[in-house]
Amino acid sequence: MFKKILIANRGEIALRVIRTCREMGIRTVAVFSVADKDSLHVRFADEAVCIGPAPSSQSYLDIPSIMSAAEITNADAIHPGYGFLSENPKFARICREHDIKFIGPTAEMIETMGDKSNAKKTMRAAGVPTIPGSLGLIADIQEGLGLAQEIGYPVILKATAGGGGKGMRVVWKPDEFEQAWNKARQEAKASFSNDGLYLEKFIEDPRHIEIQIVGDQFGKACHLSERDCSIQRRHQKLVEETPSPFMTDELRERMGDAAIKAAKAISYEGVGTVEFLVDKHRQFYFMEMNTRIQVEHPITEEVIYHDLIKEQIKVAAGIPISGKNYYPQLHAIECRINAEDSENGFRPSPGKITTLHTPGGHGVRVDSHVYSGYVIPPNYDSMIGKLITVAQTREEALATMARALDEFVIEGVKTTIPFHRKLMRNPKFIKGEYTTKFLEENEL
Repeated sequence: MFKKILIANRGEIALRVIRTCREMGIRTVAVFSVADKDSLHVRFADEAVCIGPAPSSQSYLDIPSIMSAAEITNADAIHPGYGFLSENPKFARICREHDIKFIGPTAEMIETMGDKSNAKKTMRAAGVPTIPGSLGLIADIQEGLGLAQEIGYPVILKATAGGGGKGMRVVWKPDEFEQAWNKARQEAKASFSNDGLYLEKFIEDPRHIEIQIVGDQFGKACHLSERDCSIQRRHQKLVEETPSPFMTDELRERMGDAAIKAAKAISYEGVGTVEFLVDKHRQFYFMEMNTRIQVEHPITEEVIYHDLIKEQIKVAAGIPISGKNYYPQLHAIECRINAEDSENGFRPSPGKITTLHTPGGHGVRVDSHVYSGYVIPPNYDSMIGKLITVAQTREEALATMARALDEFVIEGVKTTIPFHRKLMRNPKFIKGEYTTKFLEENEL
């Protein structure tokens, strides 16, 4: 087992990793930018190293600074969390070259699944259902128009190096194709320095359902069931739950089997998720694979009573998994609490938290790094924390969430709490009748 782990991240996920390491008897190193000098992850770690100024390009994305911090503190492993360098194959490769264990998959696995076009080819070869579309990147507009005509409109153009909805355009008819093509390429080039696009059939009114998987260094893989992530705004998740109210036992088995096929196709090592779009007929299609821990991992932990961070660390240390699949025994919901003004287009609201009261009681979990007096910097993701509730049934979990949101008090900055309060009382959401278009089609 590792003696010391450096956490190459910040905020609530850094604190989350530190807590598990402490329980496992592993010492921790926090890295932080100047803007995060007062963050809780800095206070709770055994050691802390400043790695640069506030901009993430000069701190949390600065590989030489992070590697230097690992060297001077004698860390024997690095946990990347999510975001930042968590899916950067170069970083994983540099860790390996310096005999520091990257807690996650290998650089080669990240590369295979990080390029969406390549990932789709790999999944198709493994027998995982994929959305009809191009076999690789589209060479030019003429090829794209021909393929769109062949598979039928609507279609969607996607950046091969994309994420967070950038470099994506839906095309409803042929005369819209050229403009969508140009805009998607420009956005992809600006966001990812890669303007490669591929094309898929656009699945209307889908659910976004992901399967949590774990693979070890000995070729074994298992799944830990699903999470429904369909409540989104501009492809950014806001609420997740497990089990999905749309799921059936038969569909869960089929999607679980497909996720394991995906993991075994690349001999996947670590914790990850296989993400699917599911249409109204419960046909599912591979969308992408995230080769890291997910923001929404706590709801899976709650329904199967399993520490996924501990699982990551154990797998990285060469401990085999049982290979057993896990199924939800309870129902859990997560609301992402962001420093955003949900009443005004979710505009970011950085600043000082003047008052903070977090909810408690049976079935309530809060994962957060903030405290009264904490200043939310404008430089990073706006997440304040995650509110998770768990109960025997979905109805009870919703009721607990509604009560917990009413207890949650954050003053000094605007938050998404008012949005979540409305959502938890929305009749359609309460019935589980929602898709990824829910917020576009319903006024809360």
